Order: sequence, then C-alpha cells, then structure tokens
Amino acid sequence: MKKSLLFVRYLLLLLIAFGLYLGYNTWRFQSNQLQFDPMVTTNIPSTAIEHFAKAIRIKTISPENPADFDSLAFIQFNDFLKNTYPLADSLLEKKRINRFSHIFKWEGSEPSLKPIVLMAHLDVVPVSREDLPDWGQPPFAGNIVNDTLWGRGTIDDKIGVIGLMEAVDHLLKNNYQPKRTLYLSFGHDEEIGGLNGAKMIVDYLKKENIQAEFVLDEGGTISQGIIPGIEKNVALVGIAEKGYVSLELSIKKEGGHSSMPEKETAIDILAAAIVKIKTNPFPAKIAGPIEGFIESLGPEMGLLNRIIFANRSLFSFIITAVYEKTASGNALVRTTISPTIFTSGIKDNILPQTAKATVNFRILSGESSAFVIERVKAVIDDPRIQIEKGRMQSEPSKVSSTNSFGYNNIHKTIAQIYQETLVAPYLVVGGTDAKHFESIALDIYRFSPMVITRGNIKSFHGLNERIAIRDIENGIRFYQQLIQNSTKE
Repeated sequence: MKKSLLFVRYLLLLLIAFGLYLGYNTWRFQSNQLQFDPMVTTNIPSTAIEHFAKAIRIKTISPENPADFDSLAFIQFNDFLKNTYPLADSLLEKKRINRFSHIFKWEGSEPSLKPIVLMAHLDVVPVSREDLPDWGQPPFAGNIVNDTLWGRGTIDDKIGVIGLMEAVDHLLKNNYQPKRTLYLSFGHDEEIGGLNGAKMIVDYLKKENIQAEFVLDEGGTISQGIIPGIEKNVALVGIAEKGYVSLELSIKKEGGHSSMPEKETAIDILAAAIVKIKTNPFPAKIAGPIEGFIESLGPEMGLLNRIIFANRSLFSFIITAVYEKTASGNALVRTTISPTIFTSGIKDNILPQTAKATVNFRILSGESSAFVIERVKAVIDDPRIQIEKGRMQSEPSKVSSTNSFGYNNIHKTIAQIYQETLVAPYLVVGGTDAKHFESIALDIYRFSPMVITRGNIKSFHGLNERIAIRDIENGIRFYQQLIQNSTKE
C-alpha cells in the first residue's frame, strides 16, 4: 500500500513538473510581430490597370519545346516596357540580357551602400487548347470583370513586373532620389528554369562586382483563410525554396500480341515501381524555414495550438501529422513525389516493348537530389528499370536570415500597407528565379504582394488566373513603400 501511494505521489509530482514545463514554454512563446503606423493611402491612377491589362495581352509564353518559342511576343514586350515607362527608360541605366531579359539600374547617391535587387519574370506558362472552354474569360484578353483582371500572368508573375515599373514611375515623377542603388531584374524564361534569363543576369552582375544587401523575388503571398488556426491574413515571406529534380524511369521488355500477354508487361513493371515510390513517402520533418513559420504564427493561435507549437520538441509528431492532411501542408514538411508523365504503347492489341514515366520531386531543406535518387533506387529495387535525371534540377536553397535589413524592411512595409496582417517566414514549395542569385546576396526573400484564397490558389498555372484590382493597387503601393524604406539609408 505504501509503495502504491509513493508511486502515485511521484507520478503526481512528475505530472506537475511536466505541466509547469509546458506552461513556462507557452508563457515565453510571445508574439514577435512588428507594429508600425499605416501609411497614408496613395492614389493609383487608372492607367496602371490599363497597363497591366496590356501586359497580359502580350503572349510571353515559355514553351517546353524551345522550337515553339515565339520571339515576336517578347520583342513586343520589350517595346511595351519602353513605350509605357519612358521615364524609367530614359532616366535609369538599362541593359538587355539575351535580347529579352532586362536590368534597370537606379543609381543611389551613396555608392558605399550595398544595392538591393527587386525581381519578377516576364514569361508565363502555356494554356492548352483543351482547357480554353473552361476559362471564364479568354486567358490572353486582359478583360476586367467585376473589379477583377483576368488572364494568364496576372498572379504569376506580371503583377511583379507591372507593380515594380508603376512604383518606380511614380517615384521618378515625384523626383525621389534613392541613397541606396536599386536594380530591377526581369528574366524571360523563369518557367523553364531561368538559364537564359535570370542566370545570365546574375553572370552580368557578378562581372560588375555587385553584392546585394538583399534580393526580393516572387514566392510567398498574403494567405487568407488557408492556414489552420489563424483567422487574420498572413503574409508569407519565403526565406528558402525547395529543390527540384525529375527522374525519368524507363524499361524495355519484349512485347508481342495482346492476346498472349506474359505475366508482367513493361507497363505492369513500371506501374508497380511508381506505386512503390508513392506508398513509401519521404519522412516528414520540421525543416529550418518552418521553425521560423511556427515561431511567428504559433503565438497568434489559440491556447491548445500555442501549447503544442511552444513545445514542438515534444509534439513534433502532432504538428507533422496535422500538416500531412492537406496538400499544401504536406509540401511544407517533406520531399514530395508527383508522377507527371507516363507513356507507352501505340495500339490497343500490341504489348509495348517500352514504358517511360517522369516523376517530379520537390526536395525539402536539408535533403538533396542525390539523396532522392538513392532512396528511389532502394525503394524500387528492380534492376530492370533505368533511372535518369531530367534536364532541370536545383538543390534546396540556402535559408535567409529573419533578423536582417532586408527581412525587417519587408516586414515593415507589409505592416504599413496591409493593416492587421500577420507576417511569417515561409518555405516556398515551388521554384523561382531567386535560386540563381545566391552568389551575389546572402539574404534572398520571396514575396508577391497579393491575396491568395482557397478560391484562387489553384489558378497558379491552372484555370481562370485572375487578380482583384485592389490587389494590383496595393501591390504598387507595397513596392513604392518598400523602395523608400530600403533606399533611404
């Protein structure tokens, strides 16, 4: 009896100590949101919206097949920039890279200060003929319906191009003079890797011995009603992006007539291999960039969530289990697997000799393409299947600081323009041109000033891409204010 009572006492003491430990960590888990007074709202001229609509009408498409590249559309966009923004064209130093990419240099009055680089890309993904009937508005008409601009490129990523050019145009008209030099960088082939655009821009900047204070590209957005446990809008500032590799799997096996199939055909073997890959996902983990995401948003949540996030060393399994339930959350906590192409066969009564498939992997911070390949080989465990890397590949980016001049200015600008919006660092799950800039900047951030909801999130590279007029106007205001915040001193 005494031993039982002693055990109960020790158990109660242990529970009390555990509760105090959880409570202390939760108490220390305080908000780190910066507070700034809102800026006086500036008027955005209607011509800015007209310019954006004109930009959408120019079909600057990056096709998968280089033979399908339409250079005339990009020449038209060159002329559009020159004719629409004559002040930038005449007052800023400009250079064209590989005919279609652009750099604008706005010389600062204090050359000792490191410059900043603000980026966007001119190109867009194609729209298939089969999808055209499902668009609410023609994808390249630039139509405005119910205070919304429709079209391919509205959110990916001509909002960046037009937002920056309109912001600079406004500041030039008001005789603004930056102390810190500003570069605008517009690549023309981001959607197919940026090798002829952003990469060549970086090569040029390296020859000029440019080391930037920070770089800002597309990536994160203002999330509305998407993050569980958060009612307010959240501005997600990408401090890193996942890596990218596609593996091409193939098998060659004797074919024959479909009336006398072998036990396994080429399609059977390859399909089984893909099933193996999909049913053996990469491990879920809280990578470095997500730590900052939790630190920024955890204190803004309800008590139960605050307890879990404040004590994530104990409850990481709960956090990853919750994130795994949605596609967007799952992409934040593991290397993802996406079979995207499967080809085989030429006729319904012929057993094909070959089968090929492409599987795309988005690589989590801390892992690598080599790790992906070795794991895939081990999981498939079938020497009959050949595995080769695809043409495009990038490793996970380095993680940028959240205690830097650049991040603080981005945070400040968001707080000034978008009232009551939380700000959090974020892992960008897609690829951007920013990955090419690591050699000229320690701190690279990824954020586009626009609101994304459950209603329009799938329009990235999908159907009915569109943006609200108020988002265009606020985006221009954001870039105006960011330039001033970042180039004053």
